Amino acid sequence: MQTQNHTINVVLIDDHRSLLWGLERLVNSAKPIMQVVGTATNPEEALRLLDNVKADVIVLDLDLNGESGISSITPLLVKSQAVILVLTGSNDYSSQDAAVLAGARGVVEKASPAESILKAIEKTYQGEVWLDGKATGRIFLELSRRKAAETSDPEQQKIASLTRKERLIAAEVGSDPSSTTTKEIAKRLYISEHTLRNHLTSIYEKLGVSNRLELFAYTGKHKIFKEETKENAKQKQ
Repeated sequence: MQTQNHTINVVLIDDHRSLLWGLERLVNSAKPIMQVVGTATNPEEALRLLDNVKADVIVLDLDLNGESGISSITPLLVKSQAVILVLTGSNDYSSQDAAVLAGARGVVEKASPAESILKAIEKTYQGEVWLDGKATGRIFLELSRRKAAETSDPEQQKIASLTRKERLIAAEVGSDPSSTTTKEIAKRLYISEHTLRNHLTSIYEKLGVSNRLELFAYTGKHKIFKEETKENAKQKQ
């Protein structure tokens, strides 16, 4: 690993405390290049932690107590400026791809050598994508398909004008029609109502809608969904 001026602040999320223990010691063994600034056993705990620490990289277990960690990617990205590196012990490539399309910067196997895990943290922090060749090909094809759709549909061009956080928030609004207040949505995203309203104002202007009801209808019509929502739908078919 290369020496750098800034120590990479890492947050670890895994429901197995023994694995957290080992990962924390592995990352801290690479000081001063990187250090653990916090650990959590679930996304909710991690989001509370991010109120008090600044993370550069979040290492997220894809399997959290039998549930997919993909659903936590959106609130983690909205909450922080960190990049997300997915840690997995599964060969479920569709879930791994969905995590990357949802915003993760890369995927690393739990069984990988210690040096590979440390390198993955460093490289994703530096802006690189940590994927094997086959995964890169799958992701590239999916992104190419989406780009082609954008160029042929003026509404998709509007959607493409959204920032990453705006798209995540639009997808969150469209994923659950049961939420009737901005307070409930802000709570799900672990941001303030004021911050949410500012994002929604920008989203409304870019998409040409006037309120959350119209945004909900728009996200359904134009398929602005969270990647984990689509993945769950596939599994139920």
